[in-house]
Amino acid sequence: MQIETADVSLIGHREENQDRVAVAADDNAALLVVVDGMGGHAEGARAAESALASLLETFWQTPHPIFDPLGFLHLALGRAHEEVVKLGVGLGVEARPRATCAICIVQDSAAYWAHVGDSRVYQLRQQQVLERTRDHSHVEVLLREGLITEAEVQGHPMRNYVECCLGGDAALPEMSISTRRRLKSGDVLLLCTDGLWANLSDQDFIAFAQMPGKTLRESLTELGTQAVASSAPYSDNTSAAVLRWCAA
Repeated sequence: MQIETADVSLIGHREENQDRVAVAADDNAALLVVVDGMGGHAEGARAAESALASLLETFWQTPHPIFDPLGFLHLALGRAHEEVVKLGVGLGVEARPRATCAICIVQDSAAYWAHVGDSRVYQLRQQQVLERTRDHSHVEVLLREGLITEAEVQGHPMRNYVECCLGGDAALPEMSISTRRRLKSGDVLLLCTDGLWANLSDQDFIAFAQMPGKTLRESLTELGTQAVASSAPYSDNTSAAVLRWCAA
């Protein structure tokens, strides 16, 4: 595959980085993952670490290219959820580790993605946000029902209220899984935690994808630094994984 990848994870102004991010690839398939340990719950970093390890293990144990990418996403997230649930056995509901997650498979000139919670996937093409996942959050429900506007999301008092996640309850969480998304040369796939997207506009993402004369890693580091600076001195952990499809 002709791809360029990069990842970044910044602590922001928190005492601990509870985000985890990874890019894994061989000649036939690539995996991008971001996991956000939920800071309001105990051991968010441990939850993120456990989920990421499970997702990577499932990816490398599966032959590439993956025969059923959408089935893989469901299975991989289910296994990751089970691993995070195990961390909370014997603990009270509020003390159980939890995490949000976004995951993307790229193979055969196409992308397949899924997410749980408010970690996001963006597909950027030319000068537009072609696709963007919709968060499993209370404000997203309000937005869909027309009770608030896009402009009101940023300052809404329940903006950080996530309605589903990995870990916590044993029941499988709601997960949104995409259909097959055909890739064109120059397309950029970006997965990120809310520490990145909450402080940036669609135009910031478009500008990032178009940065001339810089490597993808340099551009991504600048974008992450911009997100941290925009909410200083209260910025969250800020993480992203990105892939540019370079095939003709």
